[in-house]
Amino acid sequence: MTRLLPGILAMATIVVASNILVQYLYNDWLTWGAFTYPLSFLVNDLTNRLQGAKAARRVVLSGFLVGLACSFIGSQIVGPNGPLVTFRVALGSGLAFLAGQLLDVFVFDRYRRSPRWWQAPFISSLLGSSLDAVIFFTIAFSATLTFLEPGSDVSWASAPVALLGQGPVAPLWVSLAVADWGVKLAIALFGLVPFRLIVANFTKRPA
Repeated sequence: MTRLLPGILAMATIVVASNILVQYLYNDWLTWGAFTYPLSFLVNDLTNRLQGAKAARRVVLSGFLVGLACSFIGSQIVGPNGPLVTFRVALGSGLAFLAGQLLDVFVFDRYRRSPRWWQAPFISSLLGSSLDAVIFFTIAFSATLTFLEPGSDVSWASAPVALLGQGPVAPLWVSLAVADWGVKLAIALFGLVPFRLIVANFTKRPA
């Protein structure tokens, strides 16, 4: 358990920070949380590479439990427009985290022995973060799932706007999802550098 502590603490820190920063806008399409949350995939991949898939799944579970605690606390804090965390947001966040991170573990493990060191971390992060974005934004904001929480008004998210301000017209939440996915992809690419350096440092051989 002691060997897992750095990964668990790192994952917990990222989840808590993301839950706080998601309340602050960066621009029309993103919150500051969009820049911290993707780092969870880096933590996951490092744990997977250095300690194996079983250890990575335990780190994911710890992050999931921390996320549940954050959602519960947020649901008890009432702002001008109601609870800071609604049931749909909490459900979407939890399912997205669990599904995306576990897919990351699965895919990384399949590419573990690839001769190209970057394939496992990049492909797993790409697929995991893509699934994460689809699940979260669909559950949290899609008009087709209003029945999940009829009392929560998310009609603003269905307002038709040009995709990212310049593309075809789509519900606002689609632009939010695409922007979020774009940040995840960018961080997955930049994350290859610390991944390579950290793994090489710990193993003393090419990752």
